Amino acid sequence: MRPRFVLFGDSITQQSFQSGGWGAALTDRYARKADVVLRGYSGYNTRWALYLLAKIFPQGSQEAPAVVTIFFGANDAAPLDGKHAMQHVPLPEYKENLSKIISHIKFLSKETLVVLITPPPVCEEALQVTGWKIFGLKPDDASVRKNETTGSYAKACIDVAKQADVPVIDLWTCMQEKPGWQRSYLSDGLHLSEDGNAVVFTKLIEILNENGFSFEAMKWDFPEHSNVNSQNPAETAW
Repeated sequence: MRPRFVLFGDSITQQSFQSGGWGAALTDRYARKADVVLRGYSGYNTRWALYLLAKIFPQGSQEAPAVVTIFFGANDAAPLDGKHAMQHVPLPEYKENLSKIISHIKFLSKETLVVLITPPPVCEEALQVTGWKIFGLKPDDASVRKNETTGSYAKACIDVAKQADVPVIDLWTCMQEKPGWQRSYLSDGLHLSEDGNAVVFTKLIEILNENGFSFEAMKWDFPEHSNVNSQNPAETAW
């Protein structure tokens, strides 16, 4: 059986299998070597994610995933005074929830590689335009996510990763290192563009390579076609 890579997160994960998405790129990269499983839930925060754990990662499962990415925080950081107030999770609870998710997965198998991903930065101006287009709000009246607040959640995510001794991708910081990141890395002020998806893919590949999950280090699930006994496939050497 191929090892499983489970992508667990919110809409940024759910959309990762779209054209140019980081999940789609990961699936292509590990074709015939790993099954990449999408478990992204648009609009979800870490509080709601906790109630999915037993369904997605059931105890007693004979085969734990080899890799799990945990990519929440964009919705947890939503302001309390806006259209998305129901998604808000206080910072201390966000950290606790992330720790619980990691503990649940590690309880199933200490061998599972857990990778945290911080929320990316947000472009407040673009989100105001998005609020006007989707909700009919005037840009000046739209209460949107704040990049500074999102940065606090990104830092909290990094702190949890250090405490749990798991790798983390600090998207919030690395994306803002490029001038013009607001347009090059984000499609609507919150979600990722194709270039933004490429950043996630590149950073994730670096972590996988460092932890024994490089494409080259992993085995094919069945022999390559050039090694198949063409006359009697059942006698192919494994």
